[in-house]
Amino acid sequence: MRVTMVAGISVATSAKMFVIDRNPFHFPRPNSVTSSSSLFSPGVYHPLSIFQAKKKMSVTMCFVLEKKKQGMGSCTDEEDITEDSPDEISPTLSRTAERLARKQSERYTYLVAAIMSSLGITSLAVASVYYRFYWQMEGREVPVSEFFGTFALSVGAAVGMEFWARWAHRALWHASLWHMHESHHRPRDGPFELNDVFAIINAVPAIALLSYGFFHKGLLPGLCFGAGLGITVFGMAYMFVHDGLVHKRFPVGPIANVPYFRKVAAAHQIHHTDKFNGVPYGLFMGPKELKEVGGLEELEKEINRRIKLSQGS
Repeated sequence: MRVTMVAGISVATSAKMFVIDRNPFHFPRPNSVTSSSSLFSPGVYHPLSIFQAKKKMSVTMCFVLEKKKQGMGSCTDEEDITEDSPDEISPTLSRTAERLARKQSERYTYLVAAIMSSLGITSLAVASVYYRFYWQMEGREVPVSEFFGTFALSVGAAVGMEFWARWAHRALWHASLWHMHESHHRPRDGPFELNDVFAIINAVPAIALLSYGFFHKGLLPGLCFGAGLGITVFGMAYMFVHDGLVHKRFPVGPIANVPYFRKVAAAHQIHHTDKFNGVPYGLFMGPKELKEVGGLEELEKEINRRIKLSQGS
């Protein structure tokens, strides 16, 4: 408080004495406004003028102190400002904390659902494959055609699902089924979105094919069983790469450090920017689609951006 008053007095004195110096009837301009000898020189001794100057100085001093008090506040007011600041920013901090807590809860919910579904589907698939061929080999005969057909259809269905998903994504999800897929292109409110229904829709034919192939013998049931198995494998891979790696709905661990998966994630992120009219529509072949439309430079930028974000976190 004492420092503030001194500063205010010095400023006011300098300002007012400078105004008095402009009056030629007072005294010649001294080298210093605080010089004692200049005050008692013949050209300066004007009691009325000095009294007026002092009066003006005192008024100005009060004015400066008042401005200091209103604008800057005294030294004792700093504690009040410090105490009031948290009250002003606490609503923002509270909303941020609530949003982060909600996001963490959503990720945990989806992580549990992903793990449970993955373990359940994987265990069922392994058990069904084992018991199906164990049951088929009861007569000590190896059904070579069924073995080969099941394996071939498993790989073929997994690869074919990428082409199906790319076509459906462009021709259906971004067209007649946009009212459902739109939820995937907007901020998600909750752990799930309406777009997740498509995963259930794709699971229906997989379950049907697996069931038919499991309870019947022969080449055709073997092909159906392999097709259902391939759809299941693709669905699990899609969930971990698309939902986990790209949209971070749950942590995926070392998958994020695989260069090809990182490129796939960057390509799908570009799909959500609509920079190339929605291309790529596929997931695992997304980098190839971007190459066809001249988007490799943008792909590299997105890859570098995601690397920087992962290193920063």
